[in-house]
Amino acid sequence: MGVRQFVKFTFLKVDPAWRRLPADERAQGKAELAAALEEFASDHFLRTYSLVGTRGDCDLMIRAIAPSLEPIHELHVLLNQSGLMRWAEISHSFLAMTKESVYSPEPTPLEPRPGADSKYLIVYPMWKKREWYLLPAEERMRVMHGHIEVGKRHGTIDINTAYSYGLDDQEFVVSFDADEPGEFLDLVQELRGTESSAYTESETPIFTCITASPQRALDALDGESVRAPV
Repeated sequence: MGVRQFVKFTFLKVDPAWRRLPADERAQGKAELAAALEEFASDHFLRTYSLVGTRGDCDLMIRAIAPSLEPIHELHVLLNQSGLMRWAEISHSFLAMTKESVYSPEPTPLEPRPGADSKYLIVYPMWKKREWYLLPAEERMRVMHGHIEVGKRHGTIDINTAYSYGLDDQEFVVSFDADEPGEFLDLVQELRGTESSAYTESETPIFTCITASPQRALDALDGESVRAPV
């Protein structure tokens, strides 16, 4: 089975009334949330992303990876203790696990490569139609090989698939590291014409996330003290 990791995607939406609070109160709430993120990141993989300007129903996304659920649970306990979370809600939440793909001949990375962050992370939950699971294994393998070949033609896009069977509502959470959104658009348009696309039940909502340090992502929430990513 190999070493697996839990992957948690947490999307936060801030109440617009929070932006009318005094600047020092907003700064304190952001600092408390940043401290919770820093504590988790000291031992586990954590990345933050801004969705300000790309989505209307969420402002910030936290991607946390750990070998068990307990650290992810504790992270969210600490997040809830921050002043900012008194003015925010979790608008979307996806839980999944890494797992070796049965379709790819190459080993599947079970955690992101250090330093491999791209400018953008595009994320969506996905479900397959039930008919897909009724196909013989060799037929599914044939169909997926065609899907994989399309992905190889867009080598600048890193594809990461995590599995949610029995853990959350969706079957998969698919994320794509990309430096150029237009290249991802071309990839998805080409995938629409593949045989595998006919077996997709749903792959929305789709989130275009801008990679940002925790400080930059938090400062983007109110425009205060915005500085370059570190």
